[in-house]
This record gives sequence, structure tokens and C-alpha cells, in this order.
Amino acid sequence: MAGRRAAASTLAAGALTATVALYMALVAFGNITDFDTNRAFVQHVLAMDTTFKDPDLMWRAVTSRSLQDGAYIAIIVWETAAALVLVAASVLWALRRDRARRLSALGLLMVLLLFGAGFLAIGGEWFAMWQSKDWNGLEAATRNIVLAGLALLVVQLTPPAAARTAATRSDPHVE
Repeated sequence: MAGRRAAASTLAAGALTATVALYMALVAFGNITDFDTNRAFVQHVLAMDTTFKDPDLMWRAVTSRSLQDGAYIAIIVWETAAALVLVAASVLWALRRDRARRLSALGLLMVLLLFGAGFLAIGGEWFAMWQSKDWNGLEAATRNIVLAGLALLVVQLTPPAAARTAATRSDPHVE
């Protein structure tokens, strides 16, 4: 029975890691091949031009096109790196390697930092994205945090390969 639970946990961790890897790869690919669509999002959020324009907050606005583009390129690089780490972790899950847990944790933390620190904290609070009806990405960021957080939880609860191997040996029903 323990062997089956370990196998199911490994399958779930690998599948969730692969799901987030696919999602991040598609996000990065979309931002690279359709650069201007989300570039506009980043520009409006940083410029704070659709917020309440409270003078006490507007000093935070970044209106330099170069800085806005730099921020957007940094986001794309981070998304791409997270996708690559998670793809590698997915392969390691398929090969049943212990490094899969560590690499998954790294990639999922990268996603959590991007959407939690980057979009919720910096975009949402510092640049008052929550005030914008047109350029508010808080709901999408929250969905990404929930998915990556759930995946990270499952990954961390999955026993290491040595424990899975021992459980498999002790359960005659597991192949």
C-alpha cells in the first residue's frame, strides 16, 4: 500500500511539474512571438496611467520606455528560465531521479516569485495595479500562484526516490 501511495505521489508531482512547465513555456513563447501585446500591459502598469492618479502615489510611476521595455524583457527572461528549469525537472520525474524534487522546487519558486513578488506585490501594490479596470493582472497572477503553490506542496510531500524504492520493495502489488 505504501508503494502505491509513493507511486501516485510521484506521478502527481511529475504531472503537476509538467503542467506548470508547459504553461510557463507557452507564456514565454507568447510573450516572445507576440511581444507588443503584453508589452502594453507592462507599460500601463508601470506608468500607472489608468490608476486613480493619486499625487501621493504617482511619483512611483515609471514612464521611461527604455525602463518599461527592460522590465518586460526581464520578465520574459525569468519566464523562459522558469520554463526550462521545470521542463528539466519534468524529465527527471519521468526518469525517477531524486534531483527532480529539488529542480521542481526551484522552478516552482521562480514562478511564485514572478507572480507573487512581481505581479501581486510590485505590480499590484507598488504600482497600484489594483486600481486599474483595464490593466489589472491580479486575478491571473493569483491563479498562477495557486497552481505553482499546489504543485510545490505536492512535490515537497512526495517521498525521495530512496523512500519510494524501499516502499516498492515492501509492497508486492507494486511493479
